[in-house]
Amino acid sequence: MPQKPSITLTPLGGMGEIGMNCTMWSTETTTVIVDCGLMFPHDYHLGVDVIIPQFEHILKQKEKVKGIVLTHGHEDHIGALPWLIRWLSVPIYGSKFTLALVESKLREADLLHRTKLIPVAPRERIELGDMAFNFFPVCHSIIEGYGLGVETPAGNIVHTGDFKLDRTPLDNHRTDLDGFYNFSKDGVELLLSDSTNIEREGYSLSERDIKSAFEDLFANAKGRIIVPLFSSHIQRIQQVLDISARYGRKIAVSGRSLVKNIEIANELGFLRIRTPLYMDTREMPELPDEETVLLLTGSQGEPLSALSRIARGEHKHLAIQEGDTVVMSSRVIPGNTLAITRMINDMYRMGAEVFYESFRNIHASGHAYRDELREMLDTVSPKHFIPVHGEYRHLVKHCRLAQQCGVEEENTFILEDGQPVTLCEGKITREPELELEEVLVDGKGVGDVGLSILKERQILGGEGMVVVFMVLDEQIWEILHGPTIVSKGFVFEPHFDHVLEDAKCIVLELFENIGPEDIELLQDRIRSGLRRFFRKVLERDPVVVPVITMV
Repeated sequence: MPQKPSITLTPLGGMGEIGMNCTMWSTETTTVIVDCGLMFPHDYHLGVDVIIPQFEHILKQKEKVKGIVLTHGHEDHIGALPWLIRWLSVPIYGSKFTLALVESKLREADLLHRTKLIPVAPRERIELGDMAFNFFPVCHSIIEGYGLGVETPAGNIVHTGDFKLDRTPLDNHRTDLDGFYNFSKDGVELLLSDSTNIEREGYSLSERDIKSAFEDLFANAKGRIIVPLFSSHIQRIQQVLDISARYGRKIAVSGRSLVKNIEIANELGFLRIRTPLYMDTREMPELPDEETVLLLTGSQGEPLSALSRIARGEHKHLAIQEGDTVVMSSRVIPGNTLAITRMINDMYRMGAEVFYESFRNIHASGHAYRDELREMLDTVSPKHFIPVHGEYRHLVKHCRLAQQCGVEEENTFILEDGQPVTLCEGKITREPELELEEVLVDGKGVGDVGLSILKERQILGGEGMVVVFMVLDEQIWEILHGPTIVSKGFVFEPHFDHVLEDAKCIVLELFENIGPEDIELLQDRIRSGLRRFFRKVLERDPVVVPVITMV
């Protein structure tokens, strides 16, 4: 009996969180991956570089995978590709600029030979197995983003990607509502829509509003102007270039990702450079302050970014000086508020004037506000609705908006990572939940850092470490050297020398009560014995590491 036409959507990341967007779209014969992003670690992910989706479920059906479709080039949509392409050799589809960013990333990882990058033009239709993807331009905080109109065996599906409806866009960077409308005229079974700004009423600011604010700041600044921003925001970079040229200012760039993205955008013709632009601050000649603009990374207070190092006085070539105007042209990502506030205070101490989003209209979000989300719902008129790209409260509130726009309550679904749904014969059903774990990347290690390692790192960070050194005679089971006890982040040894001396006595007593050559038992007893002792005496619980050498 032939199987009924259906499609299953399996979110591997990006549901109930902002970041790590990755979803499997699977029919009986075809699987397509939509986006493959990473997420940056939280404070408790000590030492972790990035977090990527678990790819096990993709690789189980790798023979069915026809390709990877990318909505745009932000890290939370493309950043995990190097880890997936190591194991999955399929073509990648996206806009020209998105693929240029991907190419740079894969070349750096020596993986470019494992895939084919296929650029897609606006409104182009690409067939992948028994699905067809239509690409509609959307306005976002990066150029050449796409929303998707997907023809599937079970009906049409619209995925907005990250979008906003800029009513007065610069350089015609607008969302193709006509394209979405025409695709939807024959009916849309399911809409997946960006939820990030559901809590913000009305319409988002236009890039044209930001341009006016920048004009005013440039007109009134007496000294240097410093602009930290997201390295992928080419439209905002273009604004700084244009206004700097108008006011006779030259620009120096600091920050590896910013330099790389400017070079890529310039090579592809997405930037108009009408003022001297120095891609290395060391190459910039001595200029009067009123003729200087610095374009930097570090708008989120990242510790190693150019702006953070400048604010701490640690940059080799740049420093904040009296009279500088700093324009923080980006939103504060949740979790970064403390770092950004500290950095702003440091810059004020050095004599700078700092402008930020809550103070002036110097940043426009790339995500639709509530009225824009309503307009997208009205344009598509879906039968079913699944909110994406938002924290759990955003998804709940977006579902309520969809219901206000005519979607039946039983046809709105809130998903989290690992919760697949299947569309079949006009109905959506939930599938058994998958066991998913976020994969932590630390240096070259992928997935080897888990909860137990993080817990140890937290203990090390909070309680410190005690190392016990001993050298034993293997033949006669006697101590030749030690025990020597070294504190690392546990106690200040000169003040607690008596405690460490008592700890040595405990080690000697444990040694005397353990039979010859039972090294493992001795190590276990030292660990447990000293931890009990330190908890009792100091109410601290350090990591205890016995190092025993046999000769």
